[in-house]
Order: sequence, then C-alpha cells, then structure tokens
Amino acid sequence: MTDISDTKTWFVTGASRGMGRELVEQLLERGDRVAATLRRTGQLDDLARRHGDRLWRHALDVTDTVAVRDVVDAAFAALGRIDVVVSNAGYGVFAAAEDLRDEQIEQMIATNLTGSIQLARAAIPHLRDQRGGLLMQMSSMGGQLTFPGFSLYHVTKWGIEGFYDSLSAEVEPFGIRTTLIEPGVVRTGFFDAATRITPSDPYRGGPADRAPVSADEMIVSPERVVAAILRTADSGDPPRRLVLGSDAWTLMTGALTARLAEISAQRDNAAGADHSADSGAGISCPRSPAAS
Repeated sequence: MTDISDTKTWFVTGASRGMGRELVEQLLERGDRVAATLRRTGQLDDLARRHGDRLWRHALDVTDTVAVRDVVDAAFAALGRIDVVVSNAGYGVFAAAEDLRDEQIEQMIATNLTGSIQLARAAIPHLRDQRGGLLMQMSSMGGQLTFPGFSLYHVTKWGIEGFYDSLSAEVEPFGIRTTLIEPGVVRTGFFDAATRITPSDPYRGGPADRAPVSADEMIVSPERVVAAILRTADSGDPPRRLVLGSDAWTLMTGALTARLAEISAQRDNAAGADHSADSGAGISCPRSPAAS
C-alpha cells in the first residue's frame, strides 16, 4: 500500500483520452489523488469504480473562462492542497492558413491557448496561498519549430511557450515552478481526431498538402511520456522545458541552431538601428529574467 505521505494530488484537464487519460490512469495506479476534468465525466466511470474517492471528476469546457475559475476553486476546496496542475486539453486543425475558417481559428485559440492561460491564472492564487506547486503545460516540439499546414497549431504552441517563459519568472518567488512538456510525435489518437481541411486548388500538391502522419512516424510512447512527467514532478527541481522523444530533440536542436545562425549573422546590421549607432552610445538592452 502507498504511504499517504508519498502521494501527490493532481489537477488534469483533457482527461478523456490520449495523454490525459494515460496520465490519470498512471497517477491513480500509483496511489495519487486526481482532479480530472473533461467534457463528459462518464468517460471515466471505469476509473471511478476502480479507484473510488481518489478520483474527483468535473465537467469542464476550457473555453469557458468563468467555468475554469469555478472548477479550479471547487477542486482546491474539495481536495485541499493540489501539488501539480497539468494543462493538457487541446486539439489540432491542419490546413493551409488561407483555407482555415474564421470560427476554426477562434475556437482553436480559445481551447489550446486562451484556455491554458486562464487555467494557469486561476490556479496561481491557490498555489501561492499554499506556498508552492507545479504548473505543467502540454506543449509540443511544435512550440519550437514549424511545419507547413500546421500554422494554427503552431500559433497556440508558440503562444503558450511565450506565456510560460514570462510567467515562470513571475511566480517562482512564490515557490511555484513551471514546466513546458515538449514531446515529439506521440502514438495517440491526436492525429486521427484532428480536423484536416482539403487544400484549395492553389495549395494542392504543395508543402501544405500533407499526408496524414503514419504509424512509423509516431515514435514516441505515451506511456513513457507520462512516466517522464511523473519523474519530473517528483524530482523537486523540474526543468522549465521537458523534451521527450528523439525526434523532438533532433528537430528542435536543428531548428534552434539554424535560427541562432541566422540571427548571429545580423549582428552588425542590428547595431546599425541603435539610436546612437555612430557614437557607440546605444540604448542599454532590457534585462532578460531567464538570464538573471
């Protein structure tokens, strides 16, 4: 039997399938308590029968900001301390940018980006009051690199990465840590569930006319991703970014190296835009919190 002193309490969004479901299952199996949110709570009936009151469930649409705040408040009230908050809810829409409908853009940003931001904002006062905790945000290698046809997905992942980079420096003085989870292509139903828009004539046969991801490309194990998430939460010193999958490491390091080379080559040209470029008395650069 698990010693209660060794257990954690988690809050997880998007718990119905894929990585969210796998995370909830592994947490419950090891004896932790979980506040799981999803659109239809009945999808976790089997886990509720097996694990009883260690699973707290609540319906939640993360695009409803008022509901996000209410459910977070209810979870902390019901469970007391929550050690780890995992923002996992999200989905994909893959298409050439021009072919996207306005409502698709609005709904995906509301789910993947705004919903994640509002979840963090709702949890922070509780974590601060309890003098610490961990915010874990499901991102992707797609938060550091791009593929044609995935522009809207990249908007949400690059956006949430920027938000968390800034947020981490703001909340660390309160004992709150943050981790962006950046897996490669995971063997889940994510791509099967994603909306794919047939390219319009100008894009047919071009870079945005992508074939579905094949099983051979899905090299990352969801079980091992979740196991790594658990180890990170237990470590006491979680990294701000958790890269998972050899594909993620290879593609991200390649993209970042190329980007750095492009920026480095522009040093002299960049300095030419300084206010006092001729005198050398340029305006001092703002301090980077991440470097302090």
